[in-house]
Amino acid sequence: MNSTEKQKIAVLGGGVSAMTSLCYLTESPNWQEKFDITVYQLGWRIGGKGASGRNAEYGQRIEEHGLHIWFGAYVNSFKTIEKVYDDLARPKEMPLATWQEAFKPQNFVVLQEYIDKQWKTWPNEFPYIPGNPANSTLDLTVWEFLKAAYFYLKDFIRELKAMKGHVSSTLDNHVQQGVANTAWYHKLAEHVEMDAHAIQDKFSQDILLSLEFIEKILPENHQVMVSNAEKHESIIQDLLKVLRAWLKHEFEDLLNTHDEVRRLFICADLGLTIFIGLLQDKVHSRGFAYLNQWDYREWLTLHGANVEFTVNSAVVRGFYDLAFAYPEGDFNNPNIEAGVSVLAMLRMAVCYRGGFMWEMQAGMGDTLFSPIYQLLKRRGVKFEFFHQVDELIPKNDSIDEIRITQQVALADESHEYNPLVTVKDLPCWPSQPKYSEIDAEQAKLLKKHNINLESFWTDWPEIYQQHFNKPQPKKSLKKGIDFDLVIFGISVGSIPHLCPQLLAQDSKLKRMVDKIGTVATQAYQLWIDKTESEMGWTYLPENGQKPVLSGFVEPFDTWAAMDQLLCREDWPTGINPKNASYFCNAYPQAEYPPKTEHDFPKKCKEKVKQNAINQLKNDIFNLWPDVAQPGEFNWDILTDPKNQIGEKRFDSQYWRCNVDPSERYVLSVKGSSAYRLKTDETIFDNLYLTGDWLSTGVNAGCVEAATMAGMQTSRAICGNPAKIDGETGFLPKG
Repeated sequence: MNSTEKQKIAVLGGGVSAMTSLCYLTESPNWQEKFDITVYQLGWRIGGKGASGRNAEYGQRIEEHGLHIWFGAYVNSFKTIEKVYDDLARPKEMPLATWQEAFKPQNFVVLQEYIDKQWKTWPNEFPYIPGNPANSTLDLTVWEFLKAAYFYLKDFIRELKAMKGHVSSTLDNHVQQGVANTAWYHKLAEHVEMDAHAIQDKFSQDILLSLEFIEKILPENHQVMVSNAEKHESIIQDLLKVLRAWLKHEFEDLLNTHDEVRRLFICADLGLTIFIGLLQDKVHSRGFAYLNQWDYREWLTLHGANVEFTVNSAVVRGFYDLAFAYPEGDFNNPNIEAGVSVLAMLRMAVCYRGGFMWEMQAGMGDTLFSPIYQLLKRRGVKFEFFHQVDELIPKNDSIDEIRITQQVALADESHEYNPLVTVKDLPCWPSQPKYSEIDAEQAKLLKKHNINLESFWTDWPEIYQQHFNKPQPKKSLKKGIDFDLVIFGISVGSIPHLCPQLLAQDSKLKRMVDKIGTVATQAYQLWIDKTESEMGWTYLPENGQKPVLSGFVEPFDTWAAMDQLLCREDWPTGINPKNASYFCNAYPQAEYPPKTEHDFPKKCKEKVKQNAINQLKNDIFNLWPDVAQPGEFNWDILTDPKNQIGEKRFDSQYWRCNVDPSERYVLSVKGSSAYRLKTDETIFDNLYLTGDWLSTGVNAGCVEAATMAGMQTSRAICGNPAKIDGETGFLPKG
């Protein structure tokens, strides 16, 4: 290619990673002198697993793939969305004109404990840490994480002691025997410049006073630690083990009977175990990746965490729920890498700013993908909707051809498809294609047969063939003519279907696809004519924040009250839901049939419906006692414009099963991170992978990993951005 020619980039898929890569690729004012970019998108909307839609039949309500909430430690995601909103510069009077209007902090997190065969609610309000999450950092050393975690730990232990005031504050004989060796006190004295006998006196007086020694030993910076690593590790481990022995001996008899003691114990035991494990496994020199040989629970057990109360606690279980960490949807066999988990938990606890979590103030499509789409269109990126990628064809070590099916014809082929609709002055994505912009005969067929153009199992090709007596139109994009570079932004579950020839040639790519697991997910949304308090939910903080809850009964262990979205919907006069409740988790499915089994998604969706109804009948009374009892649910509270009777009112709600290859959630099963590739690490010189399944420094299915992958792709192509925060998170910091 002549150096003066533009490089043509074919972007396959419109998820977070692909769109992020384009945000950075098109950031420079003269980008169009270098690149000619076209996005090829299945169906009528971008967004991937984060796509949402507006249902015009039901009050323009927001319909999501599941529950989407950002953590305050998503540094790269907030940096990116802040740039998008700033560059888009919406009019001030427009809804969600700025990212601060589009995202609001959420610090109220609830866990459900199953104790003595009953569910107990564990409310947590995270402390406010001021600042803009875009200005935080994920690039902390192990020792910086440990210093921050230490202060959490100190507070937990202080609260435990205060709660058990009737117990003597001195160390009991059992624990004193563990540190009574005079040599041990002399060893500690070397580190804290204090007389060994004075140290022994402090230990005899109060366990809290002994915590002062950890503060004295923890170094101020990483270089100090590196110079005295073995010396510091040994003594800190000894101190931590003393603390944990005291913790167990002092409070074990209260764990079954006292909720607050049990919860503080779990937090303290978990913190101590992570502390001890990071030191024993020498993570400061080996990196967090070393821990990925173990499952998270396996690693906690290995390092001495209390199995009954800590390893199986709601805190730990809630993290598995957060990551849908149940391969094949088997809730009895959770699996997630320990390194991924520990690093994520430390970042979530230490690196957040402004709010522990942030909730979008409209659908994810409206809040994230509409502004990105509008900005990219303004900059000159081209979008080809209704373009289904069939296969990538290699030649030697390059992608030579991309085979595509054009799903539908437009009503006016001389005009681009305009995908957005306006709801209360906000640009949004509809839940269905805009049929008025599709060829009239094809649109009629699509509606008649209720065709889902986003489904892997769609029977649209057969219906099209039968009706028009010819197959759908095909396109063949050729290297050097239609594209020079390929950004593959379709999720990893689709690679075996779209790239069999690539897998046959590239053994590393094949290993990655084989090793990285995905899991189907399920979700349902309710619109309710009562508030949470009217349903019997009593845990509401003074600041009025609504709950985000995890650790509940399967198969829907996560619930969030998303009432902030109701003002963005447009219900008819007289219909005013007071609550929007979202539920989700993994979906049990081990085998996936060939794409010719067209009724497979329908069967899965019916199972999700029954799962939801069963939860409302048999379990939701634990959360909403005023509208449900064991075996019963008050269906009248569901908002239903059709005013159906009894259980039929559920038919007016929304539920889905995400079984498509590109929709399944990306897992981090133990040992899999070692096989993740970076964006340009295939053997194909013009192929750039992008997605939350790459090696990013997060290595988990989330917006932050997807954003980092997109940034990585842009950097590999054009050098921008120069830095990706937290990218080396699994490597030792030297």
